[in-house]
Amino acid sequence: MNTSRGVILVSGASSGLGRAVAQRLAADGFRTYAGARSFASGAKPPSGCLGLPLDVLDEASAEQAITHIIDKEGRLDGLVNCAAFLTFGSCEETSAEELQAVLETNFLGMARMTRHVLPIMRRQHYGRIINFSSINGVLGIPFQSAYTASKHAIEGWSECLAQETRRFGIRVTLIEPGDCRNGSQKYRIIAKAAHEESSPYAVYFQGAVQQITHDENIGMPPDRVAQAVSKVLQSQNPPARRLGARPDQRLAAFLHSILPGRLFYRIMESYYAPKKEKK
Repeated sequence: MNTSRGVILVSGASSGLGRAVAQRLAADGFRTYAGARSFASGAKPPSGCLGLPLDVLDEASAEQAITHIIDKEGRLDGLVNCAAFLTFGSCEETSAEELQAVLETNFLGMARMTRHVLPIMRRQHYGRIINFSSINGVLGIPFQSAYTASKHAIEGWSECLAQETRRFGIRVTLIEPGDCRNGSQKYRIIAKAAHEESSPYAVYFQGAVQQITHDENIGMPPDRVAQAVSKVLQSQNPPARRLGARPDQRLAAFLHSILPGRLFYRIMESYYAPKKEKK
């Protein structure tokens, strides 16, 4: 396996974007460690990758994974934080426990992994950290409040991280993908209360989920995002953030930055409304 481009750890590499990223990096010549909980129970890692049991919710698991890589390789050049899941539901009907579960994986899991690699990268005076945000980290989408909150947290935390660690030769990049195809339904959960037909949000929730599902089905291929990650890792001057999305989603991000809030909310509400309300 060619290691000339460095040693990289990808979390959340069992499916979806994480798996696509790990496989692309291995194909592009990185010595790639693919981390996920399922690799402890015999699941196969992406092609060309070294599978590594990793639970981003567990301090001991995170530390053991990093220690294993350093013992084997003597260095760690990059960390790509992909581990995440999504819960659909209104703000009112997403319980504190459901919100906490999303934040613990998407945000705190990312922060945990990053904290464990920083001492190593500081000693090396070199490192690349790529944190997966989302277009949800740029703007809010109805009935994705927990996921959106986690991605906004990642955006802010990563900006602080980038400023604090630049002097140590560490570069931080936010990847902000839009909808992608072939996402694992295992990591798309519906809040318990959202299943109730008596919910005051039921009709609007169903309309939004239908639109979201459609957008995912026509979304970008995961490898397109994976290629962007590979380019960032190979760049001498990596960007602070990279938005990877369809033109209409790029337009939405632009409009979010220039339109009055109330007007933008009306546009989004109309887009995700039930079909009969769109006529």
